[in-house]
Amino acid sequence: VGVDALVALALPSVAVELLVEVALGIQQPDPDALGVQPTGIEVHVDLAGVDVTVRVWRVDAGRIPLYLLDTNVPTNPPEAIAVTDRLYGGDEQHRLRQEIILGIGGVRALRALDIHPQVFHTNEGHAGFLGLERIREWVDRGLSFTEAIEAVRAGSVFTTHTPVPAGIDQFPLELFEPYFLSFAEQCGVTIDELVQLGQGPSDHSKFNMALMGLRLAARANGVARLHGEVSRQMFGGLWSDLPVSEVPIGHVTNGVHARSWVSDRVDELLGRAIGDDWHLADESDWSRVKHLSHHEIWDVRNRGRRELVDMVRHRTGEAVLDPDVLTIGFARRFATYKRSTLLLSQMERLKALLLDADRPVQFVFAGKAHPADEPGKTMIREIDRLARSADVGHRFVFIADYDIGIARTMYHGCDVWLNTPRRPMEACGTSGMKAALNGVLNCSIRDGWWDEMSADRNGFDIASFDDDPDYERRDRREASAAFDVIENQIVPSFYGRDDDGLPHDWLDRITTNWATLGWNVIASRMVRDYVTQYYEPAAVSSDTIVADGAGPARELATWKLRVSDAWPAVRVAIDTGASSIEPGSATDERQVVAHVDPGTLTEQELRVQVVHGPVTPDGSFDEQLMTMIDMTAEGDGRFTTSFTPGQAGRWGVTVRAIPTHPLLTNLSDTGLVATD
Repeated sequence: VGVDALVALALPSVAVELLVEVALGIQQPDPDALGVQPTGIEVHVDLAGVDVTVRVWRVDAGRIPLYLLDTNVPTNPPEAIAVTDRLYGGDEQHRLRQEIILGIGGVRALRALDIHPQVFHTNEGHAGFLGLERIREWVDRGLSFTEAIEAVRAGSVFTTHTPVPAGIDQFPLELFEPYFLSFAEQCGVTIDELVQLGQGPSDHSKFNMALMGLRLAARANGVARLHGEVSRQMFGGLWSDLPVSEVPIGHVTNGVHARSWVSDRVDELLGRAIGDDWHLADESDWSRVKHLSHHEIWDVRNRGRRELVDMVRHRTGEAVLDPDVLTIGFARRFATYKRSTLLLSQMERLKALLLDADRPVQFVFAGKAHPADEPGKTMIREIDRLARSADVGHRFVFIADYDIGIARTMYHGCDVWLNTPRRPMEACGTSGMKAALNGVLNCSIRDGWWDEMSADRNGFDIASFDDDPDYERRDRREASAAFDVIENQIVPSFYGRDDDGLPHDWLDRITTNWATLGWNVIASRMVRDYVTQYYEPAAVSSDTIVADGAGPARELATWKLRVSDAWPAVRVAIDTGASSIEPGSATDERQVVAHVDPGTLTEQELRVQVVHGPVTPDGSFDEQLMTMIDMTAEGDGRFTTSFTPGQAGRWGVTVRAIPTHPLLTNLSDTGLVATD
């Protein structure tokens, strides 16, 4: 999605994916029509003793090559040919085989093409086995398994895309092990040692692809700010001695490829306001949209709405919808947590909106459910049933056979984009971003990307009740909140016309939407974030760790093993009284003295810190407000520092020691902490 930005930043990039015949129930177009070309390259991957030939194809996304892997080779056995026959709908074994082909086969394809990236970025665990293949490569060059892990980790980035454990691929060991027995031997370890890369602290029955991804990547992120927080909580068990706030998972909020989704008329508007390359413009340039004429914006919005109505009438064969009526859209995957039927739970209020004589509202729904998601399919049937009803079917429609063309027309023609996920289960979401670029205002629960980007007058927030453990009651409360927003904010703003016949309040909200969201939702911003926060640091780390025949990787692996063995003997003691949590003045300077026994380690291998902050009534730290300060070594294991709380009240103080080494990516890398 960030091809333009990658090119603009002169970042040499390549992508690898499977070439599947069917995705989400849709037969893929003829590869020739998509510009897919054979490379003439074939690689081989072992699938539980079966030698599988993988063909490599290429399609160019702008100037970025995308290599596609295909097992539909006549010499392959039927079970191997079937690996790339579909994206969804297979069983666990089908999924495991796909991920082996993508991860291991992907690395082998790049090598055969003489492409040797500094940084490997895996999105979710689907391509995670590329880490194992790279470990095998380093073992072939003479590194031990643990040394090879360090060589691989430094140049790896892992992105998690799900906020729930159920969304992670996990394979039963009895399924996983036959596929990796030989591979483990090639890496110089037992299958049990290999399996540990994908096992959690408590569950040893499955191989978890996300846990492997985190262990084999020195840098990891979620796909929105809130999702980063959720991910730190979800995976915090890998760093059990660290507070959740220090779990080394950051975030880069997703973005969308703007020119793939905006209408030609919006493209022309933004081009005049910002410049022809508005999709690559700096954040400050977006303020210029405030100078656009309200007449022009309203004309673009009205024409988009008319085209949406025409498309719906053509597809349904019915005289439905009205091109002059406020139009709310909902189009996405019909997953249960997205609650597509939330408004249908209060039918009287919904029908009152639909049938209002003076200020009516019309709804357009579209989307598909995962083939195996029966609750999602039930939601679609419920929505379709209402759309077919005689009393409101002219203002409530469901478009079947959802595709990109329908999505674009909805982004161009809706006035409001509805989003009602159960917070915080939306990792990011991007449909609202595409809508926003077209001047569509979001009406959303504060989840995913909207949680961090909602601002005054750039859309509408629906109140959420996250602390309510009763899901049915919570759904009722949040449905009521959604209706309140539509009835009391959206409808009056859209239908409030001034003397010139224009809804200036609404149009001002549209320009505010562009000015505040435009830069933030575009893929060029996302790519810049990845480059500066992840790719460039990972490239430096990779070059450093593999220099001199991977000598630094050997050094770091040896050091980690020594520290792990020595850590139980490390002792930290704080002077009596320093940990007081009695109320005090905000300006009281507090002195802290600690004594550290490093055991068999040296003081230089430890970073000693004071952790302080306000405490809750039970005496524990408020993690969101605690602060870490490095202490000064005075010799003989004595460390000192001082601090000023900055606010009055009960204040907690503790001291901790963390192992440090110049080659560590961050202090949290080892997960080891000694406290007083």
